Amino acid sequence: MNFSEKLKEIRKKEGISQEQLAEKIGVTRQAITKWETGKGLPDVENMVILAEIFKTTMDELLMDSVPKADPQTVVYTSETIYDIDCEKHFDVNIGSAAAIMLSSGDDEKLHVKLSSETLENLESMFKIRLDDRKNKLDVICLNKNKLSRYEAEESLTVEIILPNKYSDHCEIAASVKLLEIRNLHLNRLEYDGDAEQVLISDSSGSLEFTAKTDYEMTVDKITGRLDMNQWKAKAIIHIPEENMVNVMNKGRKCHVYYVKEGKATECENVADSENEISVSGIFSELVVDLVG
Repeated sequence: MNFSEKLKEIRKKEGISQEQLAEKIGVTRQAITKWETGKGLPDVENMVILAEIFKTTMDELLMDSVPKADPQTVVYTSETIYDIDCEKHFDVNIGSAAAIMLSSGDDEKLHVKLSSETLENLESMFKIRLDDRKNKLDVICLNKNKLSRYEAEESLTVEIILPNKYSDHCEIAASVKLLEIRNLHLNRLEYDGDAEQVLISDSSGSLEFTAKTDYEMTVDKITGRLDMNQWKAKAIIHIPEENMVNVMNKGRKCHVYYVKEGKATECENVADSENEISVSGIFSELVVDLVG
């Protein structure tokens, strides 16, 4: 069950009309309709409010593979912690997973935590291999039991915490259902791979996403740059209208469209703004959904 179906089901179960829910959140009824028909996603702030109203979590609203925890749920975990003593370029290869949670931490350590509700022997199934070379650290998640991509994307969650003091540049190669970037502050992040849903909040720096598949992102605001580098693909970015930044078309035969409440609209760039969203690559589309 996807987000739109879940939202509609939970709202009806709680006996709340679209008008009542819209009033609680502070949006229009049309916005609720758009969310429930799969034509858009709430921004991060409204997603948090929805989770609070329905006494659930953002993860449970967004995906089946990260269900709401309860006292009887057993979560199997395996964590690798590595001391960092200088500025590093992190090169991370995860492979396939249900979700990746990426953030910056206050200590001087790299944390890579694997978790699953179904895979009991995580430590024997996966190994985090580290190759530390001067100012570069390679981080590779080795699938020792050759778990299939489908199984990994249904059962494995990876949490990565980079040391804020020593993080400058991070590259990640992965294929996931959900990529959540929260409280991440570094000079540059490059993500190469698939992600059905991307959530970005409280983060800053240059973020670049490269893929031949479509992306759908929910962003609270852009502090720095967000670059979509795609080949024959579409990126839909939901962003609050008040946090709109410059949008640049840097690709070959790429197109940019603006949407508001499900309808095409026009938008002008903000003068003297250093923050921007850009599309590069070839034959790609960038759809900027202005959320009221």
